[in-house]
Amino acid sequence: MKKKILHIVEAFGGGVFTYLISLANATCEEFDVTIAYTLRPQTPYEFEKFLDDRVHLIEMHEVKRQINPIQDLKGGVEIHKIYRQVEPDFVHLHSSKAGFLGRMVIDCRRNHVIYTPHGYSFLKKDDSAIVRTIYKLVEKVAATKGGEIVGVSKGEYEESLALTKRATYINNGIDLNGINDIEIENLTEINMNELRIGTLGRISYQKNPETFNEIAKKLPDDLFVWIGDGEMGDVLNQNNIAISGWKNQKEAMQNLGRINIFILPSLWEGLPISLLEAMYLKKICIVSDVIGNRDVIVHGDNGFIANTVDDYVQIIREIKDGKWDLEQITAKAYQDVCEKYNIDVMCQKYVEIYRKAKKVKRKWKRKSV
Repeated sequence: MKKKILHIVEAFGGGVFTYLISLANATCEEFDVTIAYTLRPQTPYEFEKFLDDRVHLIEMHEVKRQINPIQDLKGGVEIHKIYRQVEPDFVHLHSSKAGFLGRMVIDCRRNHVIYTPHGYSFLKKDDSAIVRTIYKLVEKVAATKGGEIVGVSKGEYEESLALTKRATYINNGIDLNGINDIEIENLTEINMNELRIGTLGRISYQKNPETFNEIAKKLPDDLFVWIGDGEMGDVLNQNNIAISGWKNQKEAMQNLGRINIFILPSLWEGLPISLLEAMYLKKICIVSDVIGNRDVIVHGDNGFIANTVDDYVQIIREIKDGKWDLEQITAKAYQDVCEKYNIDVMCQKYVEIYRKAKKVKRKWKRKSV
């Protein structure tokens, strides 16, 4: 009989969605996989089509993103009911809300539980110092309940060590075969007089559209595209910026293939899937100096790291002036993804963790009807 894996996720959209879909599909051959999820606006339409038919789905209705004591109590009760219903051998919690509620209602000392933050809330720059301090305290309280934290990057792991010594990391990975199956017009020749510069993701505070807009302002002869959409779209007001709108995975990769330089000026990250996708498509990558980005990019080796708008502009101008061996840099980025950041490597490491789970005797008995 297959061991049962229960994934619990409230943040079922964006990079977390891509990550979890890949992980579930890659492990459902060996394990009986269930995903308990909450729908978000970013959850793709008819997302079930992305999943293997063997993966079970349970929609949660009480687990909400917003912090509300009464609602969170209802969410905890719902998670516990699902846990008792599935009776898993292993529980994998994803992102802050599910990570906290799950560890509050599941006995992590008697059950196999891991928590993957996908970017800690206390690193968010759009919250005040007081709020971030509260988030960190909440993470510390949850960590005392037991279980193990598995970060998606070395940087996230290092942050986890401040919460508990029961921590490790498994780098995020992307589905290389899935990208290879998409017909992509991948631009390899670069017109230095009119570069195509872009990014991919939600137009949100985290992704720093203000900096993206300022870079475009200082490089008016180049074309900029934001692949995605979001609540801060009005910030991107330069005439040389185009917003693609929401795209499915296939369309997003096709749009990504049409750019020359990928920039990611994020204010915080876990380990961004979009960056790995751009590296695999051999795009020149320029990223902010934050956890996740700097765990992957080595300046001048497989991409570039920037701290300010002027840094981004200077690097782009150096690229135009032929200062860098772009073929070597993009080839190294591609090689790194193939060797370290692909879904096969990532999933194999999770499988090794899941395999260690032993059946736990439950204390409860089902009520007779």
